[in-house]
Amino acid sequence: MLHITSGDSAAEQMRAGKITGEILPWRDILHEGPIPANLTLEALRHVRARFIASCGWGELPSLLELFAARNAALESFRRHEEVLLWFEEDLVDQLQLIQILDWFEERNLGETRLSLVNVTEPLGTLSPDAFRVLWEGRRAVMPQEMEAAREAWKELRNPDPSGLEKLLQRGIPALPRLGPALLRFLQEFPSVKNGLSRTEEGALQAIARGRSVLHEAFIAAHHEREERVFLGDVVFALSLRRLSDVEIPLLAMEDGSPVILPRDEAGAEAFWRQRAVITGAGKDVASGKLDHVRLNGIQRWLGGTFLQGRGPLWRWDEDRQALTYL
Repeated sequence: MLHITSGDSAAEQMRAGKITGEILPWRDILHEGPIPANLTLEALRHVRARFIASCGWGELPSLLELFAARNAALESFRRHEEVLLWFEEDLVDQLQLIQILDWFEERNLGETRLSLVNVTEPLGTLSPDAFRVLWEGRRAVMPQEMEAAREAWKELRNPDPSGLEKLLQRGIPALPRLGPALLRFLQEFPSVKNGLSRTEEGALQAIARGRSVLHEAFIAAHHEREERVFLGDVVFALSLRRLSDVEIPLLAMEDGSPVILPRDEAGAEAFWRQRAVITGAGKDVASGKLDHVRLNGIQRWLGGTFLQGRGPLWRWDEDRQALTYL
C-alpha cells in the first residue's frame, strides 16, 4: 500500500500509528511560488525546486533530487494494490490533493485502488489509535472528485485567476473542503484596500498591536486568526521579508535593519526571538491611507498568475468576495 500525505509531521505520526506500507510525504507549498500551466510533473519539479531554493529553504541540487524521488515513488503506484490519500482541510493540503488527483485522472489505474481518508483533524496531532480508525474508514475516490480536482488544478495554474472565482461561485459539491481553501488562496492576492495579502495584513496588525517578538507575531497573525492553520513559520517569515525588504519598508527589525530570513536551524532559533517594529509607512498602509503595491510594487507568483509592478493587476475585494483588475 502507498500512503500519500502532506508532510513529514503527518508521516511520522502515521508510522507511530503502525500504518503499514510505503509513506510518501508530498512536501510542497503550492500557494507560494509559480505553478505555470501546461507543465508535466517532471517539468514542474525544476520550477518548484528553483523557487524553494530562492527562498533559502534548501539547496537546489538536493531539492531536485527530493522532487525526483517523490515523483518516482508516485510513478511506481502500480506496484501497490492501493494508493491511499491522507489530506487535511487546510489550503496547503487541499492544493496538494487536487494536484495528485489531477495526475491520477490522466492515468489508467489498472488493478490499483485509489482511496481517500476522511481527515477532520490535523494529522500531526492524532494518536496512533486514531490513525487506525481513519484507515479502516477509507473509501474509494469517486469520478466526480477526480473531475472537480482536474478543473480546479487547471484554474489554479491559469494566468487569469478569475476562473477560480467562477468555480467558487458555482460551488464544488464533489470536493466540499476545496472551496474554503481556494477562497483562502484568493485572499493572498493584494487587497483593493491597501495592497496587502491577508497574511501580510495579519502580520502588520499583530505587530502594531504589540506582538512584536517574531514568534508571538506568527501566533497572533496566523494561529489566532485563521479558520484553518496552514502556514509554517518559514513561510510566514517570507511574508515578513516582503513587507521589509522593499523600497519603502512597512516593517523593520528593532535595530532598523530589514528582515533577513534565517539560513539554518541555529539562525532560526535566534531569528524568532527578535522583535520587529512597524514603520510610519506601515501604519499608513495598515490603516488604508496608503497602498503597499502602489508604494513598493510587487513581484509574486500565486499559482499561474504572476503579479508584477505597481498595477494594474489582479486584486482581492474582501467585501465583495471577488477579484478585480485595477
